[in-house]
Amino acid sequence: MIVATNKVVKMHYSVMDNDKNSIDNSFDGEPLIFIVGTGYLIQGLEDALQGKKAGDTLSVTVPPEQGYGERHDDLMQAVPKSMFEGMEIEVGMQFRASTDDGDQSVMIIDIQEDDVIVDGNNPLAGITLNFDVEILEVRDATADELEHGHVHGDGDGGCGHDH
Repeated sequence: MIVATNKVVKMHYSVMDNDKNSIDNSFDGEPLIFIVGTGYLIQGLEDALQGKKAGDTLSVTVPPEQGYGERHDDLMQAVPKSMFEGMEIEVGMQFRASTDDGDQSVMIIDIQEDDVIVDGNNPLAGITLNFDVEILEVRDATADELEHGHVHGDGDGGCGHDH
């Protein structure tokens, strides 16, 4: 069976930036399992998997525009430190923030005397990602998985939520 929309793929992967810094790696842990076409993977990686089958290995380079997008300086801003009153804050912490465009994740990138500098860019924005992938399994998604939009656990008869 080949990778295509509405197929469940189980795979191991490692991903590095162009400087060979490791970003993530599943080979020493649990494989990634997802339904193709649900938006779970970045587009560049999902596109590269199309037509592959169990047992295939591949290396994929995903430019920012097919990954987490380019960085946008206007997504960084200073907010008054008083907004974090009573909270222990440190660089690297992530929060959900309400913006004119709805809620978004922001990360603290600097703490100054009166301001906290937050960045709404995805931490991987602007980075070319280099994946090594091993496809372990490809199968049809069940009707329940397609309805819910995610893979259900092996043999559990459900996913633990009602709908």
